[in-house]
Amino acid sequence: MAARNTARKRAFQILFEGDQRGADVLTVLADWIRHSRTDTRQPPVSEYTMQLVEGYAKRVARIDELIAQYAVGWTLDRMPVVDRNILRLGAYELIWVDETPDAVVLDEMVQLAKEFSTDESPAFVNGLLGRLKDLKPSLRRE
Repeated sequence: MAARNTARKRAFQILFEGDQRGADVLTVLADWIRHSRTDTRQPPVSEYTMQLVEGYAKRVARIDELIAQYAVGWTLDRMPVVDRNILRLGAYELIWVDETPDAVVLDEMVQLAKEFSTDESPAFVNGLLGRLKDLKPSLRRE
């Protein structure tokens, strides 16, 4: 499972970079793939990383809508950029990737928040993704 952990971390980094640069995540993904093939110092981009980023890109509007709707006290644009992108990745995997257990998604996203964000972020990420998990059957509409 360490490979999936690494894939999630790279997918988060790609989403984060796209958000920071104002670039499409698929363009950032293509850049990462190109760099990994031409520079041996760059880590490879796994199939699962590509699946996560491409899946997110297909549902970006719906994912942002859900986060904005259920993030009590926070608008999407005021949210810390790290938290926003962890939530985006987590919402995609939680709602649309059936082969990953919900508890694994929540745990992995909380770990990303612990590693990359503030002391308050893990609880925020866990709470919002937990709410989405509870509502999951009704959230899948495209």
